[in-house]
This record gives sequence, structure tokens and C-alpha cells, in this order.
Amino acid sequence: MAEKTRSDKLRRLVAVQRHLEQMAEFDLAETTRQRAEVSEEMDSVIHALGSMDPVHHAFSQGYADRFSRLGIKDKQLTGMQEVHQMRVQQERAKGDRLEDGMREALDDERREADDNAVYDIIDQKYGTPASSKLQKS
Repeated sequence: MAEKTRSDKLRRLVAVQRHLEQMAEFDLAETTRQRAEVSEEMDSVIHALGSMDPVHHAFSQGYADRFSRLGIKDKQLTGMQEVHQMRVQQERAKGDRLEDGMREALDDERREADDNAVYDIIDQKYGTPASSKLQKS
């Protein structure tokens, strides 16, 4: 089995980190969707409370309680959304750092391969053997 280079290992870590970033983005999107639903429900409760329909007046206390519960849920979702936004930023920053490290490792590997190619050319041109043991035979 071929030995994996540092850049290959980092490339795999970058892929995993980007997947974690996508998962965090999904969580953020889900929380944002839930907040939108709560906002719509709050609007409909406010509309019902402001309605002149006598049916709604009979349930005004229930509507007020429902509005209070929705307000609490909205605050909770706001906090969760902030946490998810920070998590997305952290995961993205980790991925960017890993990607920078991968690029540096690729550059180092290319530089080493170029150096080895130059040494091989020098060895071929001047006839220096790869090992001094070959000359003594």
C-alpha cells in the first residue's frame, strides 16, 4: 500500500471539515426556518387578537397565552440561531486553516520533487553513482 503524503492526509481532513461546516449550515438553516414559522404564528395570533369577530373575543386569553409561549420560543430560537452562526464561522475557519496547511504541504512536496529531479539530473550528467559503494567494486 502506498504511503500517504501529508497533503493527502490534510486533503481528507479538509473534506471532513467542510462536511462538518455543511452540517452546521444545515442546523442554522433549520433554526432560521423554525423562527420564520414562529413569526408567522405570532402574526396570526396578533391578527386574531385584533379582530372584531366575537368568536375571537371569547378566546382572547388563550390567544394571549399562545402569544406569550411563542415569544418565549422565539427567544430560544434566537439564541440557538446565534450559537449555530458562531459554529458555522468556527467550522469554516477550521476548514480554511486546514486548506492553507494542505496547500503549504503540496508546495513543500512539489519543491522536494523538483529538488530530487535536479539532483537526478546532476547525477546523470556528472556520472556520480547513487551510492559510493558502487565505485569501490
